Amino acid sequence: MPLPKKRHSKTRGRKRRTHWKIKLAGLVPCPHCKKPKMPHRICLACGFYDGKQAVEIKIKKKKKKA
Repeated sequence: MPLPKKRHSKTRGRKRRTHWKIKLAGLVPCPHCKKPKMPHRICLACGFYDGKQAVEIKIKKKKKKA
C-alpha cells in the first residue's frame, strides 16, 4: 500500500475538503397550512399531500400541573 513520502501541509488537506459541505434541505411551503415541508412528502403539521388528507395528525394534549 503506497504511503506519502512527505507530510502534506494543512492548507493542502483543507483545499481537498472544501466540497465536504452539508447542503440545506430544499423546503417548500405546504399549500394547506403554509408550514415548511420537504417536497413530494406528506406535511408533518397537517397531514395533507397533493390537496388531500393523507394522514390524520393527532395533537398531543399538554399535561396540567396539579
